[in-house]
Amino acid sequence: MGPVFSGQSLDPSLMRTLRPFLLFVLLAIVLGAAGVRAQNATVRGFVTDADDGEPLQGVNVILTDAAGGLYGAATDADGLYAVRVPAAIYALRATFIGYAPYTDTLTVAAGEIVTYSFEIRQDQAALDEVVVESEREGAGAASPVAGLQAIRPQDIALIPAPDVSGDLVGYLVTLPGVVATGDQGGQLFVRGGEPTQNLVLLDGMLVYQPFHLVGFYSSFPSTIIQVTDVYAGGFPARYGGRLSSVIDVQTRNGNKRRWEGEAALAPFISAARIEGPVFPGRASVLLSGRFSVIDQGAAKLVDDPLPYEFDDQFAKLHVDLTANSQLSVTALRSYDKGVIGVEPDAVTTDSTTDDVVWRNRAAGARYLLLPTALPVQAEILFSFSEIENTFGDEDDPLRASSASQYNVAANVTHFLGASDVSWGLYIRSNDLESELGGAFQGIETDREFVTEAGAYVETELSVGEELRIEPGLHVQSFPSKGRTFIEPRVRAVYERGIHRLSAAAGIYHQEIVGLTDRRDAGDVFTAWTTSPLGEVPEAIHAIAGYQVRPFGGVSLSIEGYYKRLSNLSIAEWTAFPRFTTGLQPADGTVYGGDARIEFSSRRFYGFVNYGYSEVEYEARDASVALWFGTPSLTFSPPHDRRHQVNALASLRFFGFDLSTRWQYGSGLPFSEAVGFDEFVLLDGPTDVLAEEGETRVLYGAPYTGRLPDYHRLDVSLERTFTFGSRGAVTLLGSLTNAYDRTNLFYVDLFTLRRLNQLPLIPSVGVKLAF
Repeated sequence: MGPVFSGQSLDPSLMRTLRPFLLFVLLAIVLGAAGVRAQNATVRGFVTDADDGEPLQGVNVILTDAAGGLYGAATDADGLYAVRVPAAIYALRATFIGYAPYTDTLTVAAGEIVTYSFEIRQDQAALDEVVVESEREGAGAASPVAGLQAIRPQDIALIPAPDVSGDLVGYLVTLPGVVATGDQGGQLFVRGGEPTQNLVLLDGMLVYQPFHLVGFYSSFPSTIIQVTDVYAGGFPARYGGRLSSVIDVQTRNGNKRRWEGEAALAPFISAARIEGPVFPGRASVLLSGRFSVIDQGAAKLVDDPLPYEFDDQFAKLHVDLTANSQLSVTALRSYDKGVIGVEPDAVTTDSTTDDVVWRNRAAGARYLLLPTALPVQAEILFSFSEIENTFGDEDDPLRASSASQYNVAANVTHFLGASDVSWGLYIRSNDLESELGGAFQGIETDREFVTEAGAYVETELSVGEELRIEPGLHVQSFPSKGRTFIEPRVRAVYERGIHRLSAAAGIYHQEIVGLTDRRDAGDVFTAWTTSPLGEVPEAIHAIAGYQVRPFGGVSLSIEGYYKRLSNLSIAEWTAFPRFTTGLQPADGTVYGGDARIEFSSRRFYGFVNYGYSEVEYEARDASVALWFGTPSLTFSPPHDRRHQVNALASLRFFGFDLSTRWQYGSGLPFSEAVGFDEFVLLDGPTDVLAEEGETRVLYGAPYTGRLPDYHRLDVSLERTFTFGSRGAVTLLGSLTNAYDRTNLFYVDLFTLRRLNQLPLIPSVGVKLAF
């Protein structure tokens, strides 16, 4: 598909298609404005925890008038609520699980905008009975709409891990539509998409490579996370620039009442966190750092070299400027270095030729404002993000790539009563540079500056009390490329009793792409560039889901999805690969379904989920006919995992927390060799009688074989000992790959060696909190 706009001319057929959708968005806005006239006062504010000043998400704030009329809203991730009401005297009541109810009386005049913020306190009488159950209740079946999963720190804590601190990626890999490369590589494929097609945000900042080379860790320890929204597809209009998924991480603000922190040590990492008030009650700082200790710990436990080192550091300053405004400044740095897929006996201390190195840096500021004269919330974002990726000797790499982005964005939400309307604008400047040594398309060095601008609008329309529809529109423009894309999105939820039906659909484009030679599973070097074949990659998503809670403590969810991918750029399949290749265009289709059942009680939580997925690419380059005798080549890419199962059980007894997780994945595709020969490259005068040539592996059609199935059991046992109000010590014992399954990582494309994932790893960890 070509650009939606060409110069100033708009495709008439597209406009005819979009006209009903645009009218629908306009209708929703008009109906919302009608609601403003009927309910012409606004009560809004922030709800925070009285103990540490942190915002509380999900607090129910209800206003009741003298006639019994009810008006309410739930707080968002900033602890913000907003309710449109007629002029009257109201009884305000706020409730949240594990907290004492908060009540007050408010008098609201016609046209008045009341900012009313308050704190709520934990209810110690209810805390022991209720919070335990709350913390053991997963998020899987409670997703508010198809494709969305909300992950909280207490969800992450349920997953067995080789250390005490916990990490976001531990929960992500339990989702049935997520395929990981394994214990090594730091790559996640979400419902058929490539890792570079995932949009990862940290407090609104882009993070290019969020995962570490060791598959247990990301750049996001659970101790800094407030909530993470994962859209496995069908994501709304406020997100753009990626084809596959969105991982939106929102971090905590830090304790505004007192200083606290923790330090942890385990065989893979050591970690520390400290937070506290800069100005008590007004400003806080949160600092976190982790450093790998694999060579002193885990490598000795398995008695094999583990050639990895990584670290990450995070800092956040949050300030309540006034009752109506807040400012936060966030920074992240991460570093990874290692050798992927090399047998332990081949690792030497001076072996740097296969090193993969990447550095992430990001910094940004977020200003949140509630204007006193308008019933709106305004957000202004400034951020800078950068990645440097090299392959080979870190000081003299064989290949290098870097990408950076400056971003300025403004987001506004109008509280209109019957429906809120959100819109936003952004402008971004991208700097993309690669030194590939002629690896792709003969390119030695390439640098490009790309400016993009965009806007979105989305709203919410309620049809009766049971149906909610959320239409939206995203517009993305690249002036230097002469390209503009209009991307309609829609999401809908129908709730009746214990039943919930939901759906999502949308169109997505990705101008800036990451190129990786997926033919070799051990090659995770990524080069960022604009769409290299001229046509911009496009995706169409469609998702539908059903959820039900038949009785207390049990929930069921089923979800099906379909994605159509167009204009992909993939490595050309020839008889002489190893990253000296051209690119070829391809299209793709992805479809599948997930099913999940959850059980929760006061002391036990568990779930079982199953995912089926089928991914298929169709390459259509002219070289396909030369190599395979057909005009196009259809195959399943190397991340096409058809079947996945994840089962989790977490039990609390006598102060101990026991967690077990079993995961299963059917075999991934790989390319089978059919023979070998000696290849002489005739790139100049060559004496073919004297030239020995280079051994070449000969292949049939790509990815016709399947690796063996993958399965693994992880177990952890944890106990926390408290010392009054001054501190606590947590001890952990864990087994990763508890029954020592020999899982195949991949078959080396060029040597045909079998390379395995990590064996049984026993681990102990300790964390001191104060």
